[in-house]
Amino acid sequence: MDPQPPPICREAWEGCSVLLDINDGDRLAFFRLTPGATVKIGNKTCSLKPLVGRPFGSLFRLGAGGLVPCAAADATSRDDANGQTQDETRDNRSLVDNNTAQNLSSDDIEAMKRDGATGDEIVEALIANSSTFGNKTVFSQEKYKLKKQKKYAPKVLLRRPSARSICETYFKKTPARIGFMRVDTLSLLLSMANIGAYSDVLVVDMVGGLVVGAVAERLGGTGYVCSTYLGSAPSSIDIIRMYNLSSDMVSRIVQAPISALCSMQSSGNTPSVVNSSAEGEMIEPAVDEDAQSSLAQQVDTAVPDEKAQLSTDQPSDMEVSEPSLDEHLVQDENSSLGGKDSDGTLNASKPPKPGKAPSPEKMKYWKEHGFSSLIVAAPGHEVERLVADMLPLLSYSAPFAIYHQHLEPLAKCMHSLQLSKMAIGLQLSEPWLREYQVLPSRTHPHMQMNAFGGYILNGIRIHNPDRVVANK
Repeated sequence: MDPQPPPICREAWEGCSVLLDINDGDRLAFFRLTPGATVKIGNKTCSLKPLVGRPFGSLFRLGAGGLVPCAAADATSRDDANGQTQDETRDNRSLVDNNTAQNLSSDDIEAMKRDGATGDEIVEALIANSSTFGNKTVFSQEKYKLKKQKKYAPKVLLRRPSARSICETYFKKTPARIGFMRVDTLSLLLSMANIGAYSDVLVVDMVGGLVVGAVAERLGGTGYVCSTYLGSAPSSIDIIRMYNLSSDMVSRIVQAPISALCSMQSSGNTPSVVNSSAEGEMIEPAVDEDAQSSLAQQVDTAVPDEKAQLSTDQPSDMEVSEPSLDEHLVQDENSSLGGKDSDGTLNASKPPKPGKAPSPEKMKYWKEHGFSSLIVAAPGHEVERLVADMLPLLSYSAPFAIYHQHLEPLAKCMHSLQLSKMAIGLQLSEPWLREYQVLPSRTHPHMQMNAFGGYILNGIRIHNPDRVVANK
């Protein structure tokens, strides 16, 4: 019987991956807590050792010796101020921004820093020496405090890398890396594909491993995730390293080429997947039955160097001055620190790499029973033919969900499935998400939101012996 899901670790441990939220989302970066890991905040480089053993959600401030945990009163003071309802009778109509309201000069601030003053003390001194602070509205005062705090007393929030936080971070900083997939779209994919414990999920992940990691996280060490790919070289799934998955979870992530999976079907089903290349379109050839026995050798020899994949997968429109979100994880790739086992104990060896070849027993089981669900996230490939080859690998009545950032490819795929009568319950939807600001007397939708999160086509695979698959 499959093992039970491992317990969730609520504290950061040495060797784990963490997400640092600096100054309330101004900067987001992934780090691995190795002994020599550091983060640069402003002009100061701080060690990440104080984060080890601290619970996720802890707030740190920049002190004289590095990162210092914030007291509970300091962490909640701003929330308490926002929660107070006050009679507002002041306004800012008489305030003039002429740079004469501040009596504290830059030389005075530098002298305070040399004397060992903390960032909070500098902020309080700036407030005390401002001639217009008392005349501002409460909302303007909070904005002024926040602006000075980000400059002189930056805060660092320790966050757990999860499917939600990882997706939100990449969507905010480098959305092209994950195919412009929003967090509500990812959650709908998992829901529409009915991902649950002890499922065998077939995934076509061409968004860096975001979907594979989210599926493995939801399975919790039960079932299997089979990540398939086009051609001979597997797609990069390096984002999985940020999920802090246990050894049991990682061992249940396997990779196999589409040609090998299609060879499990009857000899009459020839793969018709189109592999786009610079020279044109190439039809994937059929694979003999002997390819199944040599699947492990195919996958092991086809895995390229992870660092090379990371360098080629970065979007071209990234700012050169900004380091990549996972650059710190790449630097620590040669670290000997491991993850945690299912019982919560620290594993001193290197964490197992996901994406091994499935065992012959599993391949035989999938050939006889099929996969329980399918998720496709391949924005750069032809969805219609890809889905036509993937659906026969599913068991009957198995759900599937297909993501694409454009509507037209999914509309063509939906029309093809309707004609071939391969699926029922087809639904093409556009996820929609709106975030609200909820504050006293200031509740309204956020002024700046992303209005686009891609499209999803979902349905249920059925058996139709008389279907005719059109291969264009």
